[in-house]
Amino acid sequence: MAYGRKPTPKYLFPVPAGPKVIVVMPAYNAAQTLRATWESIPPGVVDEVLLVDDDSSDTTLEEAQLLPIRTIALPHNVGYGGNQKTCYLEALRLGAEVVVMLHPDGQYDPVLLPDLIAPILAGNADMVLGSRMMTKGGARAGGMPLYRFAANKALTRIENAAMGTDFAELHTGYRAYSRKFLETVPFMRNSDAFVFDTQVIAQAVAFKQRVVEVPIHTKYFPEASSTSMRANIRYGWGTLGVMGRLLLHRAHLLRSRLFDD
Repeated sequence: MAYGRKPTPKYLFPVPAGPKVIVVMPAYNAAQTLRATWESIPPGVVDEVLLVDDDSSDTTLEEAQLLPIRTIALPHNVGYGGNQKTCYLEALRLGAEVVVMLHPDGQYDPVLLPDLIAPILAGNADMVLGSRMMTKGGARAGGMPLYRFAANKALTRIENAAMGTDFAELHTGYRAYSRKFLETVPFMRNSDAFVFDTQVIAQAVAFKQRVVEVPIHTKYFPEASSTSMRANIRYGWGTLGVMGRLLLHRAHLLRSRLFDD
């Protein structure tokens, strides 16, 4: 066993009664933060944790295998969106009724998991977004760089105008989905890149899914994953492209498979 550690005993979380809740972790080079993230998940909230490793170059997979979680090792790097596709397909196969995406880098607080799944368990939502912008000043207080904050606000405003919505934030990676949502929205047609997240939200609106936001807090620190400026710019343009495709599809000018049944 790596690092000379003893295997962690059988799964430590008591299995809650009611719908099956699975946390999925799309992972890439998260060895330094994985254990702390897992240990912060409140007991009695989820049935299982699934980590999909996107061909990490560090010891993410070895660290995951020391924990009582289910792991899938992808043989090739497929990207953030491609990783999520595997996460959701496997969660559905395992019988999940609620699926929560939790990044294993520790930026999003696992303590808030009950808040994310509550609207779905109550039958009031199909998708829940954890918003850093609902609490005034919260995102910046958590260390969000000013340029990310400004870009987040600007893109969210454009997206709201395109979709006819009024969300506080549309660029959060902390999300929960009902089984019905994942079986309705054709997420397998989406990009394998970061714009996958934007496409899912646009699909939620196109397919008239119930989407609610709950306030969350985050923290930025050196070990947390961070995308390059080039990737951020590509994501921004990709987001605008998704909104354009949605508008053209709605106007019956150019059909898109993203929004077709």
